[in-house]
Amino acid sequence: MFPRPLTPLAAPNGAEPLGRALRRAPLGRARTGLGGPPLLLPSMLMFGVIVASSGLLLMIERGILVEMKPLPLHPPSREGAAWRGTVPKSGGLSLDSGDSDLQVRQDVRNRTLRAVCGQPGMPRDPWDLPVGQRRTLLRHILVLAGVLDSVDVRLKMDHHSDLVFLADLRPEEIRYRLQHYFKFLFVRDPLERLLSAYRNKFGEIREYQQRYGAEIVKRYRAGAGPSPAGDDVTFPEFLRYLVDEDPERMNEHWMPVYHLCQPCAVRYDFVGSYERLEADANQVLERVRAPPHVRFPARQAWYRPASPESLHYHLCSAPWSLLQDVLPKYILDFSLFAYPLPNVTREACHQ
Repeated sequence: MFPRPLTPLAAPNGAEPLGRALRRAPLGRARTGLGGPPLLLPSMLMFGVIVASSGLLLMIERGILVEMKPLPLHPPSREGAAWRGTVPKSGGLSLDSGDSDLQVRQDVRNRTLRAVCGQPGMPRDPWDLPVGQRRTLLRHILVLAGVLDSVDVRLKMDHHSDLVFLADLRPEEIRYRLQHYFKFLFVRDPLERLLSAYRNKFGEIREYQQRYGAEIVKRYRAGAGPSPAGDDVTFPEFLRYLVDEDPERMNEHWMPVYHLCQPCAVRYDFVGSYERLEADANQVLERVRAPPHVRFPARQAWYRPASPESLHYHLCSAPWSLLQDVLPKYILDFSLFAYPLPNVTREACHQ
């Protein structure tokens, strides 16, 4: 399952083709919606992964992929993982050798999620959520449905009209899939995700310029005319807009992942990160025992992700008081998924 910020298991805000042919199978469907605890930025992954402008969530039914067998009760054999470049060690699937930092981060994420979600009053199930939050969640969880005959096609899969979401299913069908499907979520550094959404939506997509950009300019730019084009929104103006927005009503591309993907209401079997997209995608493929011809797609040549240097520049160019107001809205994304807060001290910004 994935949340839906237009991105596949490959890149936030810039979906990439999926791995390989998938067999059709009746599954659920969840579209996009906002207004509640984390949904997940959905993207477009047909095979089952969607990375959303920053976040991704997907469910894969056991045995749905062509030639796929039921998930094993024990770690797969060395032969089964060799083609993906990783070999499991005794005790479970291994990460790439030398990835102790990643192991630590995943452990921190798991422990933090258990601690936070175990607190009294936290949702244990989508039906524990308010109606608006539950609607947002279910509209963003993609379910493997075999819509594409091949994942090699060059198109944005998150824009495909036949995608299946949990919101398209009956309550009993939703519960079954949440209980029996393999569910995974992909997250991204919260501020890097915001910068990526800013660059993509306000720099390239006219619909967003007209719907959001024009309003942002009128609201936060002194002397703006009555009908601004909305194609020249500055990053500080975008941040001011986020400060004034209710997180639960934000657009899916900049809604906090906690609200979009609801990691307490949905128990994800795997939480991957954009920073290790290909390696983590392969981990998911191993976990579901995908056949060798199902693979994570190569990144499209035209895609240029936001770099740490670009993020540092934009953050240092924004007023510190503005960052102080924005960060609290994404603090759960930082803490739950083990991302460090940005270093925007005077010394760091002067370097």
